[in-house]
Amino acid sequence: MSATPVSHSGFPAARSAEDIARNLAAVRARIAAACARAGRDPAEVRLLPVSKTVEEARIRMAHAAGLSEFGENKVQEAREKAEAMADLPIAWSVIGHLQTNKAKFVARFAAEFQALDSLKLAEALDRRLQIEGRSLDVFVQINSSGEASKYGLAPEYAPAFLRELSALPALKVRGLMTLALFSADAARVCACFRLMRNLRDRLHDSAPDGVTLDELSMGMSGDYEIAIEEGATVVRVGQAIFGARPLPDSHYWPGGAP
Repeated sequence: MSATPVSHSGFPAARSAEDIARNLAAVRARIAAACARAGRDPAEVRLLPVSKTVEEARIRMAHAAGLSEFGENKVQEAREKAEAMADLPIAWSVIGHLQTNKAKFVARFAAEFQALDSLKLAEALDRRLQIEGRSLDVFVQINSSGEASKYGLAPEYAPAFLRELSALPALKVRGLMTLALFSADAARVCACFRLMRNLRDRLHDSAPDGVTLDELSMGMSGDYEIAIEEGATVVRVGQAIFGARPLPDSHYWPGGAP
C-alpha cells in the first residue's frame, strides 16, 4: 500500500507565466518521483492539464510554458475556448459528462473524449463524427467508487459495453477513465485505482477488434501520485498547475467529502 498522502487542500493561485511554469515543474517532479517509487518510466504517464474555469489569458501562458493539450469538463466552455484560441495548436480533451444532444459539438473540435458511459451517447458521437469525416479517441468511464452520485459504468458492465463500441468505427477506444472516491483516506482512494488497473488488465487481452485498452486515465490534483503508483497512464491535473478554483472542491466532485 502506498504511503503517498491524498491532499484536497487549497493550491496557491497562479496568476503569472512564472507561477504556472513553477507549478508545472513541481507537478512534473512529483510525477517522476511517483514513477520512481513504482519502478515506472515517467514517459509512460501523460499529464493532461485541466483548464476548467481558467480564463483564456492564463491558458495562453500555460501554452507558452510548453503545454499543448488541455482538458475541459463542460463542452460549451471547451468549445468557446477552442474557438477563441484557434490560432494555437491546442488539442482539447472533454473529460466531463456529456449530454447526447451536445455530441455534435464534441465531434467538431475535440481531440479526445474521456467520459463515455452510454451506448446512446456513443451512437450519437459516431454518427456526428462520420458526418464530420473525423474519428475520436475515447475512454470508457467507470464508476470505481460505487457512488450513486457519480457518472460511469459499473465495472461489471464494461465487457459488454466494449463489445458494443467495437461496432462504431469513428470511436477509437483507448482505455478506461475514473474519478476515485473524494476522501483523505489514501487506502480508500487507492482501492478505486487498484480496481481500475485490475479491470483493465482483465479486459486487455480479450478486447474486441478495434478496441485498445492501453490507457488508464485516473488521478487528479489531490491524488495523482497514488494513481501513478497504481498504474495510471494519464493524470488530469488542474489546480496544482493553475491554483485553486473559485468554488470549493465539493462543487466539482459529485458526492464530495466534507
